[in-house]
Amino acid sequence: TQPRPRHDLRPGTPDLGSFPRAAWLRAARRAVTTAPNQALGYGDPRGLPELRAALAGYLARARGVRTDPDHVLICAGFAHGLRILAEVLRRRGATTVAVDSYGLDVHWNLLARAGLRTRPLPFDAQGTVTAGLGDAGAVLLTPSHQFPLGVPLGPDRRATVIDWARRTGGLVLEDDYDGEFRYDRQPVGALQGLAPDQVVYLGTASKSLAPGLRLAWLALPPSLAREAAEAKGATETCGVLDQLTLAEFLTSGAYDRHVRASRLRYRRRRDALVAALAAHAPHLRATGIAAGLHAVLPLPPGAEPTVVQAAAWQGLALYGLARFRHELA
Repeated sequence: TQPRPRHDLRPGTPDLGSFPRAAWLRAARRAVTTAPNQALGYGDPRGLPELRAALAGYLARARGVRTDPDHVLICAGFAHGLRILAEVLRRRGATTVAVDSYGLDVHWNLLARAGLRTRPLPFDAQGTVTAGLGDAGAVLLTPSHQFPLGVPLGPDRRATVIDWARRTGGLVLEDDYDGEFRYDRQPVGALQGLAPDQVVYLGTASKSLAPGLRLAWLALPPSLAREAAEAKGATETCGVLDQLTLAEFLTSGAYDRHVRASRLRYRRRRDALVAALAAHAPHLRATGIAAGLHAVLPLPPGAEPTVVQAAAWQGLALYGLARFRHELA
């Protein structure tokens, strides 16, 4: 086995050292102290009403999501939410989900285990090409900041995918994994805000707070809310105390303060990376928009494996882009 890297720059995990422990503890204390006794029972499998209401308000304000508490479903992480949606799609008779040609194989494998084929979409300088979705039952996209290539889905392509969904009845699954972290301007609003009856919005605390919380949420089209709750099942509930705490964290403003501080911290780190590249490797340039928790550096053809291995020898952990390419693309 290789030794643990001195510097781990692989994407997927936020700065865990910046988790707001003191503020989280204060929120937990207030939430537990004021919660009614019945809040500690088995509760609504859709998630605590307090958290669903807090999320509906926050998402409307911060991401332009149009929903209400009855159409929000709390789940144990993004993968759990995707499993729920895969079950809904399978019950509806879907066989294929269109996906980005670059993304996470864990998501594609999850869909495959649910009996759904994944079909990669073409990609160019403007991002994922959303024309030609055809008979897919759904499409899974990262429209605000494509993972991992880092470009947003342009207005024309957003309109194209919405038109396809309205025309065919297909679902758009919007993975908004880091939509709160745009550094050079106001973030692009969620695709869901354009078509709440066709788009399922998937959000998570994994990048904004910590993946160990295992808290994520779906903002569902009204026509899908009951099916998704049934697919989740009555026994797959998330921890009540963490739900109560996150609800308090949101309504008290502590979440907004934490996101603002995190946005500044990550922006400074990205700026430092760009400055270091300009000083020491001016032929390399971070591509994509100034957003998120990762950057892509284009390399000469064929250089990727050598660079990744050389970095490992220096104690620097990186991922090559090839790792994220769909095998059929």
